[in-house]
Amino acid sequence: MLHFSSLGGQWSAKKIAIASLVAVIAALVVYFLLFRSAGKVIDNTEPIVSVEPAEIRDVNIYGEYVGRIRAQQFVEVRARVEGYLQKMLFKEGSYIQKGQTLFIIDPTIYAARVNKAAAQLNKAKAIAVKAKRDLDRIRPLYEANAASQLDLDNAVAAYEGATADVAVCEADLTQARLTLGYTSVQSPISGYISQRSADIGTLVGPSAQSLLATVVKSDTVRVDFSMTALDYLKSKSRNVTIGEDDSKRDWDPYVTITLADGKVYPFKGLVDFADPQVDPKTGTFGVRAEMPNPDRILLPGEFTKVKLLMDVRDSAVVVPQKALTIEKGAAFIFVVRPDSVVEKRFIETGPELGNEIVVERGLAGGENIVTEGFHKLRHGIKVRPFDSNDNPTKEPSDEK
Repeated sequence: MLHFSSLGGQWSAKKIAIASLVAVIAALVVYFLLFRSAGKVIDNTEPIVSVEPAEIRDVNIYGEYVGRIRAQQFVEVRARVEGYLQKMLFKEGSYIQKGQTLFIIDPTIYAARVNKAAAQLNKAKAIAVKAKRDLDRIRPLYEANAASQLDLDNAVAAYEGATADVAVCEADLTQARLTLGYTSVQSPISGYISQRSADIGTLVGPSAQSLLATVVKSDTVRVDFSMTALDYLKSKSRNVTIGEDDSKRDWDPYVTITLADGKVYPFKGLVDFADPQVDPKTGTFGVRAEMPNPDRILLPGEFTKVKLLMDVRDSAVVVPQKALTIEKGAAFIFVVRPDSVVEKRFIETGPELGNEIVVERGLAGGENIVTEGFHKLRHGIKVRPFDSNDNPTKEPSDEK
């Protein structure tokens, strides 16, 4: 009896173990089936992408360069005669008028030369008067055969020599007066004057310290910058010649500049000159624009950032640069067709406009392009497009 009871207990334990093993296997099978089913659902989910339509609008094409401000007029005031500097008749850094006296150079020696030249002129005139009287006496005597031909010739020669001496003395007096006038140094233009370059009492002149100060006329300034030969070719391709007026276009190639604090200068300038040749050392050519400077905000000599309007494109197709992908030197974007199928489209790009870029060929205005989520896309798959407001533009379709 005991033997059979032991066998029955062992058989029951085996049944329990087999049942447990079957339950575990069944659980694993169910888990595998559920995981595979879930995997199929994930794999079959259509990618969600953000799209926006390609925009059509008129765009301005700019070029950016480094420019330098230059005064409209920059004149050096120099001493034209030698002497000791006696006076300075202006306040350094102030605005002066054209013809205003700035410096006085010791005029003593030059005044003496004027007096000497004037005395020599008076002497020459007196001699000329006497020679004229002698000639007037000799001529009637010669006609009456009371004087010889030699006497007449001597009288004529004396008179002509005296007249020539008068002319020489007059020229000497004029020169002496001009030289005396140079001792009063005047401003050749109106503008702001710099600090003096020579102190009072300094010997100045052509053979000494000649530079006395500089005068700057900067109510209008010039902006000089350089463009490349490639920029020139691009402008010519759009029938725009930098530096020349064109009545056929309704816009002008104006420039704007950025100040040192990052603000844009409120006035615009027009390009009025372009160098007709390229510098072979740099591969660039000089361009100049004139710009008003009524408040003297722009200082001659400073560097600034120049922005030049080079072209105006009408009805250009514009897309965000983030939608663009470069692959082996070629640019492409993903376009979502009306049936929500993605198309990989190679395009030809044009000028950049900040965070946007002009599309020259390969895309029409209004077509939906993928701006986010395109890294998981491939040509021909179906997607769930969302517009910029995160609203689905089309629900996924179950139709086959």
